[in-house]
Amino acid sequence: MPQQQRAARTKATIVRAAAEVFGNIGYEAATISDILRTAGVTKGALYFHFASKKELAQAVLDVQVSSVPTPPEQPLKLQRMLDQGMLVGHLLKRDPLVRGSVRLTVERGGRGAPDRRLPYLRWSQEVWGQLEMARESGELLPHVSTKQTAEMIVGAFAGIQGMSQTFSDYEDVCERASSLYHCIMPSVAVPAVLGRLDMAPDRGARVMASIEVARDRSATAAA
Repeated sequence: MPQQQRAARTKATIVRAAAEVFGNIGYEAATISDILRTAGVTKGALYFHFASKKELAQAVLDVQVSSVPTPPEQPLKLQRMLDQGMLVGHLLKRDPLVRGSVRLTVERGGRGAPDRRLPYLRWSQEVWGQLEMARESGELLPHVSTKQTAEMIVGAFAGIQGMSQTFSDYEDVCERASSLYHCIMPSVAVPAVLGRLDMAPDRGARVMASIEVARDRSATAAA
């Protein structure tokens, strides 16, 4: 394997290990030694890529949005927006990178903590863009402000995932996300669209399964 590829793989391993540690014990309690043990790399390898724990945490935050797979296209733009949120909920229970980056985002830190604004801004922009496409497709009620609604959805989701972490270690996060969307969407979607939206708690698992099937097909075709 070329040296550049090895370096990229090592860096990704370190970021994923850091996310796992941050997800388990939080940023303040985590140490470089914890991350080294989890990653199985040397201190020199870690410091080759990251100068400090803060810089490493920032890298975890930076990949939060990109670490969530893109849901398949749907006839309804609002369904694709919901699928993305339900997919995050599904991955919070299973993916250390998603879990760790989300905990970093919502966890309050001291003066030396990383900048937690970026994931909020990126998710708000992502949802805003999806709502704009839904508006162009005639799926939104006339009064809906897409920017305000996007920020409200992202903020509310951050709240329900925090409650889920506290009460069940994310075991009920998909049920809470489903309840959230059932409360929000009647104020967003036109009635003809609302009745067609799938907001079931297992929606994220089904979306992930379809993504994995598509990946397997692509891998088979490329072989």
